[in-house]
Amino acid sequence: MQHRIIVLGAGYTGAVAAGRLARRLRREDVALTLVNAEPDFVERVRMHQLAVGQELRPRPFREMFAGTGVELRQATVTGVDADRRTVTVTDAAGTTGELPYDTLVYALGSRWDTHGVPGAAEHAHEIASRPGALRLRERLAGLAAGEPVVVVGGGLTGLEAATEIAESRPDLDVSLVARGDLGDWLSPRGRRHLRKVFDGLGITVHERTPVTAVAAGHVTTDGGGTLPAAVTLWTTGFAVHPIAKATTLESTGTGQIVVDGTMRSVSHPEVYAIGDAAMVEGPGGKPLRMSCASGVPTAWQAADAIAARLTGGKLPTTAPRYFNQCISLGRREGLIQYVTADDRSVRAALTGRLAARYKELVCKGAAWGVANPTLGLPTRRRPVLPGPATPAGAPAATPEATPDAPVDTAA
Repeated sequence: MQHRIIVLGAGYTGAVAAGRLARRLRREDVALTLVNAEPDFVERVRMHQLAVGQELRPRPFREMFAGTGVELRQATVTGVDADRRTVTVTDAAGTTGELPYDTLVYALGSRWDTHGVPGAAEHAHEIASRPGALRLRERLAGLAAGEPVVVVGGGLTGLEAATEIAESRPDLDVSLVARGDLGDWLSPRGRRHLRKVFDGLGITVHERTPVTAVAAGHVTTDGGGTLPAAVTLWTTGFAVHPIAKATTLESTGTGQIVVDGTMRSVSHPEVYAIGDAAMVEGPGGKPLRMSCASGVPTAWQAADAIAARLTGGKLPTTAPRYFNQCISLGRREGLIQYVTADDRSVRAALTGRLAARYKELVCKGAAWGVANPTLGLPTRRRPVLPGPATPAGAPAATPEATPDAPVDTAA
């Protein structure tokens, strides 16, 4: 009987994990199913580009996974029963069904987080999803010259969105509102370049200014002041998909699944969680932040661990680490901030057009890795051993290194 592996979610992490498993395991031994609500891969790190009217290359999953042995199931995940080992899904026609699994890879990712700020959900836009980016695109296209656009949030997504909008629509009055100082986590060189670009694009920056409410035509800031906003874009962070929190899987207060060093659930050993959905400790015990840079290495780790446990191979134990933060500042400017393994900025930073090209190559490389799940290399599929996989708590074999790689961090 085939070992049933189900991967939930086909963002960067889920798609990479499915492709890597297909490359590691024999088709006659496993039934590998990838469940996703949309038929195409979404380059989440480019949603700010989509929002300003740029066209993105379509990447249908059926073309990407053709010939790999991965079965695609277009449906929305509505529930997970971790004790019965089943997943409930609903397809586009409204038909609901259950999918049983032997091994589950949970990669449902995250969505925008309003942090409970009054009016944000009703009046603000988001670019954490393709539908959100398309709604913002339509709204921006209808704005007249001089109308105000307020970007709330001074993180990577906020920086990229504000500069992309200001560059593509120089006729608009674009401002960014941040709780702290502009780019306060960057190196001095990085902060100087960021301010130079913002000044050149005419973006007004409101620093140390928390937003306390959002209305149809303005935002209210801490202290009672208001800023006019024909459009408010909310980019203050991400919240994980709520399904895991509703299961018996051990999770954190934020809903992330608690995993060990191989991305295996500490409460249900047949479940692996990757990307934004997982609480993963990085170098120094510091939790990894939600990003593509964190997610892709966890997908590698989980896929290799699953394959190792099923085939009797060596377990990977190399912890994910960071190399840089890649920030696009429009199409002509960029900032590559080099960081320590635990994501603290160092003095070195790459700026300007070269940094913009670097970021573009990283984005293309990440998408190519998803679109070519076997990486264009010969596969070495190994047979699955008879009997159950290694039980939870069993001693690991000699560690096998899993390569680290710098991946885009703007998501």
